[in-house]
Amino acid sequence: MRAVTCREFGPPEKLVLEERAPAVAGPGQVVVDVRAAGVNFVDTLFLRGAYQIRPEPPFVPGSEVAGVVRSVGAGVEGVSAGGRVIALCGLGGYADQVTVRPSQLLMLPDGLDFARAAALTQSYGTALYALEDRAELAEGEWLLVLGAAGGVGLAAVDVGRALGARVIAAASSEAKRARCLAAGAEAVIDYATEDLKARAREISGGGVDVVFDPVGGPHAEAALRSLGWRGRFLVIGFAAGEIPRVPLNLVLLNTRTVLGVDWGAMTTREPERNRALLKRLLEGVASGRLRPAEPTRYPLERAAQALEDLAERRLAGKAVLVTDGQA
Repeated sequence: MRAVTCREFGPPEKLVLEERAPAVAGPGQVVVDVRAAGVNFVDTLFLRGAYQIRPEPPFVPGSEVAGVVRSVGAGVEGVSAGGRVIALCGLGGYADQVTVRPSQLLMLPDGLDFARAAALTQSYGTALYALEDRAELAEGEWLLVLGAAGGVGLAAVDVGRALGARVIAAASSEAKRARCLAAGAEAVIDYATEDLKARAREISGGGVDVVFDPVGGPHAEAALRSLGWRGRFLVIGFAAGEIPRVPLNLVLLNTRTVLGVDWGAMTTREPERNRALLKRLLEGVASGRLRPAEPTRYPLERAAQALEDLAERRLAGKAVLVTDGQA
C-alpha cells in the first residue's frame, strides 16, 4: 500500500510517498481500505511540529477517512468486512489503508459518498460542539462566522442555518461569499474592504448574538465589538497565525462571554458526549437537515499540493485525498 509520510518537520513539500506492506488486522483491530482522507489545517501544524500534540517523525498525517472495511481481527464484534465506514484515526489517514479500533468507526449513512464523509467529522464536529453545546445558539439569533468559506466556516454556516439562526458570513472574495450564500448565509461581509463591526451591527439591527471565529488575527477584536447584549464569542482557532490580544473591558461591556472550543480534547475527555454529538451529526446528514458541500478532490500523491492550497487559502470549503484515481 501507499502512505504519505512525514520524515522530518517542515513544509508539505517534504512529504514522501512510500510503499509499505499491506495492513494486517491484529486482535481488536479493523483494517479499512481508504477511499478518501480529509485534509485539515491541523495537518499543517503536525507537519511543522507546531501542534500541542507533537508526534515525532516518521509519521503519516491524516485524522479522518472514509472507506470500506477490509478485515477484522480476533475479538472484534459489530463490524464486518465490506462495511462502509468513517474512521477517526488520529493519524495515519493519508494512506491506502488504515488500522483502527472498532470504537473509532462510524457507519456511513446511505447516500453519503466517501469524499463528503471524509471531510465531515472534524469540521462539523467542531461546528456542532461550538454552536449547540458551547454557545447554545437559539432559533432566530444572529450568528457571525469569520473565515466562513473555509471548511469549518462553511460547516458553521450550515449548522447555524439548520438551527434556525440568521447567519452572516465574512469572507475575503466574491466567489467565497457566493459559496457562503449558497450554503445558507442570509448576508455576507467583505472584511477586506468593509468595516466588520459596523456592517455586522447594521445587518443584525444592533449587534450579533454569537461570533464563530476559527481565524484569529486582526479581525477578532472587531468581531468581538460587533456582539450585542449577552453576546457569545467562540474561540475556534487561529488560522491567520496570530493569536489576538483583546481588551477585557470589551467582554465586560454588554455582559459578553468568551467561550473556548476544543472539540478534539472533548472527544477524549467526554467520549460519550462526543458519540452523542456524532450521532446527531450523522442523523442530520441522513435526513437532509445538514447539507455538507462537495469537497475539492486531490489524488493521494498530490497531498503536498492540497496542504499548500489549504495553507495559502486558495481553497473554498474542504479538500480530500482520494485513493481510487477519481480525482
